[in-house]
Amino acid sequence: MDQQSVYSLSVLEGDPDASEDSRTQIQAQLRDFILEFRLDNAFIYRDQIRENVLVKQYYCDVDIAHLISYNEELAHKLTTQPADIIPLFEAALKQCTNRIVYPSKKADDIRLPEHQLLLHSSVSQISIRDLDATNISHLVRIPGIVIGASTLSSKATALNIQCRNCQNSETLSVNGGITGVTLPRVCSRRRTEGEQTEKCPLDPYFVVHEKCQFIDQQILKLQEAPDQVPVGELPRHIKVSADRYLTNRVVPGTRCTIMGVFSIYQNKESKGTGANAVAIRTPYLRAVGISTDLDHSNQGSTIFSEEEEQEFLEMARRPDIYDAFARCIAPSIYGNADIKKAIACLLLGGSKKILPDGMKLRGDINVLLLGDPGTAKSQLLKFVEKVAPIAIYTSGKGSSAAGLTASVQRDTNTREFYLEGGAMVLADGGVVCIDEFDKMRDEDRVAIHEAMEQQTISIAKAGITTILNARTSVLAAANPIFGRYDDMKTPGENIDFQTTILSRFDMIFIVRDEHEKGRDERIARHVMGIQMGGRGLEEQTEAEIPVEKMKRYISYCKSRCAPHLSPTAAEKLSSHFVSIRRQVHSAELSANTRSSIPITIRQLEAIIRISESLAKISLSPIATETHVDEAIRLFLASTMDAVTQGEGQSSRELMEEAGKVEEELRRRLPIGWSTSLAALRREFVEGRGYSEQGLGRALMVLQKRDSVQIRQGGGQVFRSGV
Repeated sequence: MDQQSVYSLSVLEGDPDASEDSRTQIQAQLRDFILEFRLDNAFIYRDQIRENVLVKQYYCDVDIAHLISYNEELAHKLTTQPADIIPLFEAALKQCTNRIVYPSKKADDIRLPEHQLLLHSSVSQISIRDLDATNISHLVRIPGIVIGASTLSSKATALNIQCRNCQNSETLSVNGGITGVTLPRVCSRRRTEGEQTEKCPLDPYFVVHEKCQFIDQQILKLQEAPDQVPVGELPRHIKVSADRYLTNRVVPGTRCTIMGVFSIYQNKESKGTGANAVAIRTPYLRAVGISTDLDHSNQGSTIFSEEEEQEFLEMARRPDIYDAFARCIAPSIYGNADIKKAIACLLLGGSKKILPDGMKLRGDINVLLLGDPGTAKSQLLKFVEKVAPIAIYTSGKGSSAAGLTASVQRDTNTREFYLEGGAMVLADGGVVCIDEFDKMRDEDRVAIHEAMEQQTISIAKAGITTILNARTSVLAAANPIFGRYDDMKTPGENIDFQTTILSRFDMIFIVRDEHEKGRDERIARHVMGIQMGGRGLEEQTEAEIPVEKMKRYISYCKSRCAPHLSPTAAEKLSSHFVSIRRQVHSAELSANTRSSIPITIRQLEAIIRISESLAKISLSPIATETHVDEAIRLFLASTMDAVTQGEGQSSRELMEEAGKVEEELRRRLPIGWSTSLAALRREFVEGRGYSEQGLGRALMVLQKRDSVQIRQGGGQVFRSGV
């Protein structure tokens, strides 16, 4: 007491030195974990650090499951207090590197750069909408889809500041996160030396950028995957801050799972929050690990257990797997066997090929269902959305070109442009189901031409010129022009699509609602059975392969198998294609019109893809002649059937008759004259013996060419042009 120094005694629990000791102790435990943990007598983390440091990569990727098995208490601390433990872990990694790579040198002699800890885990995931206040400052694992990635920015880890007045320089360390740092308001020399020296003014410091230390930082925007969003809700998104070795790992459109610390920061730009909103903070995620789902083949479930693999191999050996698989597609819908088989092919897809010159040939199959209302087209689309591992369902009227491909957005804070992927980009590696395909505006439909054949989306807007991947299959459903398919008209008059888009579809099905007593009775009984007891009378509505298993089986086949044609099958296919072309050409010559559904080399590639997908269902590495036969049968039942529809003998006679009536009508009605439809009918049908359909068809053709106009509710025919 005589020395007049302040005497202090700790009366509260806990000693600051003790906490320091415990930190050292934790760091030592973490160091021991890295050095001692082994699987099957292999020191996996020692080897990893050695490999990484030799290629100048200072990071270590740790599986939390290993830490739990080594020391459960330590792992619990890491998940509940990551902000405290991660810096200790990174310091421990640095010590380990020193011991493993440079054992003879002391830590002070060698200047190692800071190390980064990456974490991955297989614990349960939490969705973005389930994050709440209890998760703040905890380690969380969030799946989603990256919709935006900023350019790299440099973030300072140590700031060198200098006083303007006395040139006194200091170094400030900056903690991780998005938030900035505040400079001291008073010069430190003035604080230490008292009033003797000249006074430095307030706020004297400025930053010397050349002497600061920086790391890379990137801001990602993570959105919920479309299949996890509840109906009627908008998908939520969260900002993710990734630094050092985690930057430039992902691009927009990537499905990934991000492990990170759920943190908060003060958003200065938030308008409308006054001075009373001091305590309100915006959440963000500080990434400590990013695991991308391999090649987008499935959402995080690319790992199959041995039992599953065994079960799938047994399924593939079944001789009737193709028929069983097709039966399990929308089992509550009656009939449509060929359409279901085509959808089975679409779900599996063919083999993607990259030629020696870098050219890519798509392996995805596109299918168009065109037909009458009430033939369960939309239900099939909805089922495909459920069963495909990655799928997006959209309706034609509510989809714009930007919504399907990609849009250029402007960041509210930085005023920079960035790309946001649309449905085709988000469904990369999956299926896009487009309903009401005929109700889309033409300019929006043109936007998906490139995505359907080249499988890329090129963008040149607002200074952004880029190409995005869109490796997706398209399953589209549409109605004919008149709402129903008209048998008296050719396919060209029923289908309101350009040949450019039709040639990109591998299979085009015309779904007809035919009136036939026996079939109608069976369908009625089937529908009544489903409505009453959930079971159809005619078909088994309880599928033998459940939807979840189908989903996994599709992923398994896609990831394990890429079949190619055998030489004999290729020979058979090429000769068959030549005969199909000859047949279409002769039909075009006899009808004197071009076919509305073109048969091009794309259709040959389509049959090849269908053959490969049939081989893929049974996990066969080679597509044989039997696969090619079935592919040709499917193609003939779909696209070729659509081409030849309406080209029967009766319709050809009708076309010839309509041509004659058309010529006589031009002579009968000079330009600018009009007459009643009843008078024409009397004159042509009763007087000259032409049929009613021939007259109607001739009038329709003239009306399309703007030669005649039909007025007064169809009663008056007016000759308006040549």
